[in-house]
Order: sequence, then C-alpha cells, then structure tokens
Amino acid sequence: MSDELGTRDLLAKLRELDTVYSDRAYVFVLAALEYCQKKRTIRSHISGEELAWATRDLAREQFGLTARTVLEHWGIESTADIGRIVFKLIDAGLLIRGAHDRIEDFDAVFDFNAALESDYPWMGALRSTRANYPGAERNSQS
Repeated sequence: MSDELGTRDLLAKLRELDTVYSDRAYVFVLAALEYCQKKRTIRSHISGEELAWATRDLAREQFGLTARTVLEHWGIESTADIGRIVFKLIDAGLLIRGAHDRIEDFDAVFDFNAALESDYPWMGALRSTRANYPGAERNSQS
C-alpha cells in the first residue's frame, strides 16, 4: 500500500512541475531507461541520444505501428520531448543529472515520423537482436 501511495505522490509532484505530458509519458521514459540498461552488461550512465533511441525501440516493441500515435497521445512528439521529461524527472528527484548532461543532448536525435512509421521494421524482415543506438555494441548482452 505504501508503494501505491508513494507512486501517487510522485505523479502528483510531476504534475505540479508540468502539465504538458501525461503521467504515462514519465513512466514510459523511465521504462525506456531500464530497457536501455538491460541491454548492457554493466549498469552505467546513459546519454540523451542513447535514451532517445531506447525509447524508440521500446515504443516499437510495445506498440508496433501505433507507437507514434501512443507517444503523441501522451505528449511525446519529438526527441526533445524525451529530454524535457528527463529533466522534469531530475527536478522531481527521480533521476540524477550527470556533470555533462544537457537537455540539448535530446534535440533532433531522430525524426519521429521516420523512426516510428516509415522506417518501421515490417514482419518478415531480417532484424538484428542488437539495439541500434550508439554504444550498444560494446554494452550488448547478445
């Protein structure tokens, strides 16, 4: 019960800081952070670019062709939105900012339309099990 209350308190705190994004957007970005960490052999700092690509990969995996629609419904329309969410999570005390982390690290990492729709890996296409974001090859568990 205390976890449920704690989660409600955290979401309320985030809503005080920002009303642009859905609660689900914050939870999804945190899930993408964990998704990225699981691709590594050692937990370590994740750059803005890496998190943006991990968000794309998780969205494709979870929502398929509707990924862009789902993310836009939550207020995420660009990689810059992912950065704004991350920095709100930092402001709320849920994430820690690295010395070199900047919100600009999330700017224009990729085009949402291309990454979530036109470049979608259709069924039957050969897919790599390795993530496509920078650093994945050195940190991959495959």
